[in-house]
Amino acid sequence: MKNSGTRTRSTWRLAGFLLVLVAALGAQAEPPSSTLPGRQPDSKEPWGAFLGKAAHEAIGRAYLVQHPFNTVFLNTVDLYRIVTRGKLGDPERLPEFVRRLRPDITDTDALVLFELKPDNEESHEKGRAEAGRYLAALNEVVRPDKKLTGGTGFEGSLFLEFENGGALWQLSWRTPEPGVTLYRWSYRRKKPGASWKERAAQKEEALPREEIEQRGELAEQAIRAAYEGGERPKGFQGQVYLSGDCR
Repeated sequence: MKNSGTRTRSTWRLAGFLLVLVAALGAQAEPPSSTLPGRQPDSKEPWGAFLGKAAHEAIGRAYLVQHPFNTVFLNTVDLYRIVTRGKLGDPERLPEFVRRLRPDITDTDALVLFELKPDNEESHEKGRAEAGRYLAALNEVVRPDKKLTGGTGFEGSLFLEFENGGALWQLSWRTPEPGVTLYRWSYRRKKPGASWKERAAQKEEALPREEIEQRGELAEQAIRAAYEGGERPKGFQGQVYLSGDCR
């Protein structure tokens, strides 16, 4: 009876551990809330995280614009659907937990993958590890002629001008190693009467917190409208200069 009780307690502990693991993986695999129209005024989400989601959406859309005829999946599509829709191999061979993971950009025509991270050393290392895991998982189940690699050469920037000569924000990204794209937000001080290109040549500064709090939601909405060809968000009197405009 004692051994039976011990086994029962062990079984319950194992079951509890697996439930926690499943919950954690499920939370990690949930799609980002970048489809929302903007950060709500009463949101408790940190501004840094919110701008990170805005950057992911903007950079993902920039890749789609640069590769209009490719089959590209952004970070709302999991590995199972990427393998299925991309006709890469057998998605059923993906482990149950792994199939729910969502790389940031996967191009199944060019057979490349990108993971987007803020431009700092810690995030760079994290991006390298995550891109490696995604590639390893995919390449275990795809056909030999469909093996994926880390993408290269993906870089660009966009600018948001608030009013004529007002605050100028920049989102820029680069791919310093295969599969890892790093992004950063920066800021140019007001210079009334100067063109946005003249102001883009000004000294680059870190984006001030007061700017983020004042204009963060508007910036995300303006970028979305620019890519979708929609109307400017209410209260936005400036311009968005997308990657193609910045060359």
